[in-house]
Amino acid sequence: MSLADDLARSAASAAVYGPVSGVLAAEPGRGRRFYLVAFGSDEDREWLVLDDRGAPVERRDDVRDTASIVALCELAGELAGGGDLETLRSRLAQVRIAEQPEGIEDAEAAALALERTIGAPPRVATPAYLDDVGAATMALERALGESTSPFSSAIRSSTGAVEEFVADVERGYKLDLS
Repeated sequence: MSLADDLARSAASAAVYGPVSGVLAAEPGRGRRFYLVAFGSDEDREWLVLDDRGAPVERRDDVRDTASIVALCELAGELAGGGDLETLRSRLAQVRIAEQPEGIEDAEAAALALERTIGAPPRVATPAYLDDVGAATMALERALGESTSPFSSAIRSSTGAVEEFVADVERGYKLDLS
């Protein structure tokens, strides 16, 4: 079964709790897949995590781990390469044509590799995905001659946003957590 099929199956399972507005897959680290399900709009958002059998999760640690890895992976995909890889790749191509600086091909290859690593949704949020995006971003930063990692700094500065997202999921959770 494809990931899209799994997401559709999870949305159908969750529909008994209300109109589903989105589903994201996550494997927080224990070899188990969970599905973070959103209900409602931004103003009245509610949440539910389902296990791979479609059963609601009531264990707080599993809900927190799922929400956290989803948030981190979404942020990593958005922040990597400055947040707009298509524009970066276009600018690198322009620089290569106009100036032909040494190492530009390496930077273009690294940007393409990062874009492929990020991929297109749907995806499963995992620690391995986060590591892969981080490694590909570091390769791009090195190819661009960065001495520090803007990506690492951006991820570190997003810790509060991740914590707030996890807290929002807990506050808006459809079931009591244990």
